[in-house]
Amino acid sequence: MKLRSDIAGYIFISPFIIGFLVFTLMPILASFYLSFTEYDLFSSPKWIGLDNYKEMFLDDEKYWNSVKVTFYYVLAGVPLRLSFALFIAMLLNTSSRAVGLYRTLFYLPSIIGGSVAVSIMWRNLFGNDGAINALLFFLGVDQKIFWYQDPISALWTLIVLSTWQFGSSMLIFLAGLKNIPKTYYEAASVDGANSVQRFFKITLPLLSPIILFNLVMQTISGFMTFTPAYIISKGEGGPLDGTLLYSLYLFQKAFSFFQMGYASAMAWVMLAVVGLLTFILFKTSSYWVHYESKGG
Repeated sequence: MKLRSDIAGYIFISPFIIGFLVFTLMPILASFYLSFTEYDLFSSPKWIGLDNYKEMFLDDEKYWNSVKVTFYYVLAGVPLRLSFALFIAMLLNTSSRAVGLYRTLFYLPSIIGGSVAVSIMWRNLFGNDGAINALLFFLGVDQKIFWYQDPISALWTLIVLSTWQFGSSMLIFLAGLKNIPKTYYEAASVDGANSVQRFFKITLPLLSPIILFNLVMQTISGFMTFTPAYIISKGEGGPLDGTLLYSLYLFQKAFSFFQMGYASAMAWVMLAVVGLLTFILFKTSSYWVHYESKGG
């Protein structure tokens, strides 16, 4: 009887197991093998050992530029997004009747923010004759700003777009704020603490596990950003490779130059870097994350 129930259970979970093996595990193993080969999609892979990694680290200046651009994007974009998300979450942490509508409106950019349509809209907003320059002209700025002709300003358009997509982090922060007992704030007010002191002594410590979760998730998401950089730079990563994010350069190597082995090596390096950063965040969290169950 037990054998029959076990077989029935395996039959029911077999679609997931087959899907995981065929569409997840096998491609992962294949990409690991291809990272040690020279492969162009049209001929059989040729084993070259560590040559892809040597070229990547020692000879490819464009690779290191993509690393620099990506780290700049993540280090600037993630704190801005989380700060803005926490700010909006605190504004919405009220008992207003319209708060549900506000949450929905603020969450919408996160649903559609990664789409091609939004990226095209964003590119047009910051275009030479776009709405941003029109607004600046209305405010008295006579000279047009050519956002996409300077590497720094072009990258900052991507960072601003990333900050605008704060909805998912906001909802998670809002859930965390709802779980903080109001009695803590009442006791602090009785003791004479002002709003700033209550924020740093109560809100941030009790919200620190949520901050850690959002920080890890948004850091991973930042390294994987592709669509906005591809659409806004028209697949080139310009100007002067100023918006050449790591994922975009990986895409170019794989599908523009057909260097699938090199692209696979890049993917594995990204996996190692993101894993290392995640490990560092968790290891250092003991110094700033407060867990009530641990008495911290």
